[in-house]
Amino acid sequence: MKTTFFLAGLLSLAVASQAEMTRITLKKADLTPAEKMAAYSETGSYMAQKYFGSPTRKMNADKAQQIFGLDADGKPSYGVPLSNYMNAQYYGEVNVGTPPQTFSVVFDTGSSNFWVPSNHCNSIACFLHRRYDSTRSKTFKANGTEFGIQYGSGSLEGIISNDNLEVGGIVIKHQDFGESVKEPGLAFAFGKFDGIFGLGYDTISVLGVVPPFYNLVNQKLIDDAVFGFYLASADGTTGGQMTLGGVDSNHYEGDLEWHNVRRKGYWEIDLSKISLGDEEVDLEAGAVIDTGSSLIVLQTALAEMINGQIGAKKNYAGQYTIECSVVPSLPDFSFFFGKKKYTLTGEDYILNAGGSCISGFMGMDFPEALGDLWIVGDVFLRKYYSVYDLGKDRVGFAIAK
Repeated sequence: MKTTFFLAGLLSLAVASQAEMTRITLKKADLTPAEKMAAYSETGSYMAQKYFGSPTRKMNADKAQQIFGLDADGKPSYGVPLSNYMNAQYYGEVNVGTPPQTFSVVFDTGSSNFWVPSNHCNSIACFLHRRYDSTRSKTFKANGTEFGIQYGSGSLEGIISNDNLEVGGIVIKHQDFGESVKEPGLAFAFGKFDGIFGLGYDTISVLGVVPPFYNLVNQKLIDDAVFGFYLASADGTTGGQMTLGGVDSNHYEGDLEWHNVRRKGYWEIDLSKISLGDEEVDLEAGAVIDTGSSLIVLQTALAEMINGQIGAKKNYAGQYTIECSVVPSLPDFSFFFGKKKYTLTGEDYILNAGGSCISGFMGMDFPEALGDLWIVGDVFLRKYYSVYDLGKDRVGFAIAK
């Protein structure tokens, strides 16, 4: 089962432990400077859509309570798990069906469903991507349940199907997944990836579909209910690696520091404090660790304050930009997860998009009902190797190498 399976994108995830596991090598999306700027400019609407099921950056308290609490039937409801293609930089390949049909997917800890375009889809976006054809697969089983995901100018619509799914050389049998038959908007048409491979908790899975990682565990295809991510640097030529069933000590220094999940939906942990330079602010917040997001997303007022302190100014597209020449002199920014401090330098939290430097801190209007919430994406995860332990409901970090 120690199989190496190469994927397309700039993400490097690696695994090595005494348990059986698999290594999945990922690469980075090859975006032009203009595409990078477009990706970051769409982050606000993407994050609101992904976490709140709304194309705007705002939502009311009642909706927030429903999403992060219980629905009318008393069941957990966490919103629509949909990632924006242009925003994600790391992706890889999986195979569906027998014989295998290959798709590029975003490995996303901020959602829980697996979906790919269907050959029944007539949207322009689908014709520009690989599409699943159930008639070509001997292991396909029809389900036919319809699903719909609201997205900006329209909705992503499709049906649930069932087939074998191969990831990292491991075959998951009878995996339910989404076949999209309608994909709206240019973000889908120009996206670098075909679909999404969700790695969040099953509580946020649309229609209660069992996520692929749960089936890896349930079918005893891996020894430990653990996966890890190593993300290569943004300007590097290599990608990264994801590990299923273990972690790779070759990709981090020292020991892993563990933090308990505070709310089982996203991989959300306690954030007790932040610091910028010599100034510290105590918090009672949650930090969602999201491999499918490029930036760090926080309350708008606090984002404006941090960006003001580092000298970043908002441009016409709503991005905070800064002169690239000052980046080496910027103050350190630190997260405190529990009592453990994790520090980012200016070079870590400022993104260079072909000579234009963009702040990695983006504001969003989270409802008061949610409390203080941060979404921690690749800006942080490139510096810190991350491990997700489903068996013990915890997240681990160590300095990546």
